Amino acid sequence: MYPSSYEREMKILPSVCDWAGRLSVWDTFALFMDMATEHADALGIGLKDLAKRDLFWLTVKTKVHFLKRPKMGELVTVSTWPEPPQLLRCNRDYSVSRNGETILTGKTEWAVMNMKTGKLQKAEEIYPPELVLLDRRVMPEPFARLRCAGEEETFGTYTVRSTDIDIGGHMNNAAYVRAFAGLLDTAQWKSMLFSDLEVHFRTQCFEGDTLTFRRSASENGCLVQAYLPDGRTAVQIQIS
Repeated sequence: MYPSSYEREMKILPSVCDWAGRLSVWDTFALFMDMATEHADALGIGLKDLAKRDLFWLTVKTKVHFLKRPKMGELVTVSTWPEPPQLLRCNRDYSVSRNGETILTGKTEWAVMNMKTGKLQKAEEIYPPELVLLDRRVMPEPFARLRCAGEEETFGTYTVRSTDIDIGGHMNNAAYVRAFAGLLDTAQWKSMLFSDLEVHFRTQCFEGDTLTFRRSASENGCLVQAYLPDGRTAVQIQIS
């Protein structure tokens, strides 16, 4: 019997907290990634399972809605479940609750690539046929189309380090958010009022690559884009 959803209780430890003693924005993305990994393993479609079929999970987009951020030492319940798949993409939902109150939600769009051909696998062929998929969505609205609505301003550069690289040999998804976050000082973070971060991963980056971060106005707030030296967009982050 495959579990339609996966849930566990955890304590917010110091290693995932920011200067205010709250779960950091960047570690929230890492937390969701880890939860997806644990559930995928339970479904028999984890990293090692897919590697036997020459397949590899790719994160395409992630959005997190911050109602409240839990504090250091607090107990929270984190749950995740996949939605019914589309043709080549599939969404996964996340929820964090504290004392029965939902304080964080998120969703991720995934794809699965064949490592030999470089082509995307049909999403419906990934999940076990016995799995009952939940038609429950924490964010029913589609992911945004991220566009500049003003002139871009360069505010920092970042060189991809060995500590950013994952088992696939490229920059880890959560590392993009951490890199962006590190370009802002604590005063800037304290002055920012936001409830949502939506991240679109555009181009794989590798150790030694230099990313130039630029920001501009967008239709729904502020849009941050990181560019490779050849002009390709590596990642887009909308803050609203």
